[in-house]
Amino acid sequence: MKIVVIGTGYVGLVTGTCFAESGNDVTCVDINQEKIARLNQGQIPIYEPGLTELVKRNAEAGRLKFTTDVADCVPEARCVFLAVGTPMGDDGSANLSGIWAAADSVGPHLAEDSIVICKSTVPVGTNRQVYERLKQSLGREVNVASNPEFLKEGCAIQDFTKPDRVVVGVMSEEVGDVLEELYKPFLRTEHPFLVMGLESAEMTKYVANCMLATKISFINEMANLCENVGADVNEVRKGIGHDQRIGFQFLFPGVGYGGSCFPKDVKALIHTATQHGMQPGLLQSVDDVNNRQKQVLFRKLDRYFQGDLKGKTIAVWGLAFKPRTDDIREAPSLTLIDELLEAGAKVQAHDPVASDNVAAIYGDRIQIIEQQYDALTGADALAICTEWNEYRTPDFDLIKQRLTSPAIFDGRNLFDPEKMMRRGFHYSGIGLTQPQ
Repeated sequence: MKIVVIGTGYVGLVTGTCFAESGNDVTCVDINQEKIARLNQGQIPIYEPGLTELVKRNAEAGRLKFTTDVADCVPEARCVFLAVGTPMGDDGSANLSGIWAAADSVGPHLAEDSIVICKSTVPVGTNRQVYERLKQSLGREVNVASNPEFLKEGCAIQDFTKPDRVVVGVMSEEVGDVLEELYKPFLRTEHPFLVMGLESAEMTKYVANCMLATKISFINEMANLCENVGADVNEVRKGIGHDQRIGFQFLFPGVGYGGSCFPKDVKALIHTATQHGMQPGLLQSVDDVNNRQKQVLFRKLDRYFQGDLKGKTIAVWGLAFKPRTDDIREAPSLTLIDELLEAGAKVQAHDPVASDNVAAIYGDRIQIIEQQYDALTGADALAICTEWNEYRTPDFDLIKQRLTSPAIFDGRNLFDPEKMMRRGFHYSGIGLTQPQ
């Protein structure tokens, strides 16, 4: 099947590459000429394990192409995916200018049987607006569908090729049949292909992300309460996680969620609910708890140094919002760095892949260190924001040697408090019982 994907960001590039890998003829389009030139040279603009190899293999096989020319590829395409960004506006709403521009650019070139499929995360009603916009522009009926993505950064290829489910919103049974045929290679293990209305598909994406964000904010608030009452959140987590109605997924306490999806989607659904006369108290609380949780490491450091961080040097391990990605959007590490700088502290930071992105924000206001242990040299304490594997079993003797005082503030609960005490560290996690 001939496929065009508009947008070569995270979702667009993964979508186009995985469809090419299953034998389709895919062209990815972007208005950024420099990005397209780099892609044609085999340079991938995002960090996603395994993606570089897949792009190279399918490009060499002729199944995956990159261009800025919409008119050259859209007329022959059966499926045209819109995978452009929908960033958050100042009021929490989604900025849809990219969607309208993408729809307008492909409209004049669509074949009679083409299907325009919105892969971007968009508010409820957007796909129907795309349909009306294209119908009015072309003066004829147009096939429009919603196909929300459920990709986790760092695991996107596996999520796409082995999905829990595929959700499509359609206006006709025939469109659903075409999309089911397209996704069939990825559903051989009997995972469901769910066909529903446009609005239901749009809503499904938001509700899924907001549910996961709710679980994170819930366990974070419970972790903070555990610290105050002398309970251990890891023991509590096990106590509730074995209840099959609750489960263990997304019940790991930490320093809050970040990234391109959860913060934006929670705020967008709050905005949608408010527009419809509702007061989304639960969603607002999820957002409020998360914003407070991003400050928890700073509060711990501030207490440890008795409110005087001026002149202190803090080492920070982990800058990406999660492991296996270089994405720092809404990353808790940025909140910590901002607060440390505001308090007059110095920051020495390390991350396996996200350092350049952070350096672009802070310049010489912080030190980006290439080697993780070098970031500890002369530091008064270590703060851990991201649970990269290389941080899980470190050389504790070397950490002790490099730090001026053996203090670790762990935002991801990587270590056992009792063992850390025996090693001679002041160790503070999230919601953990302090050994006596």
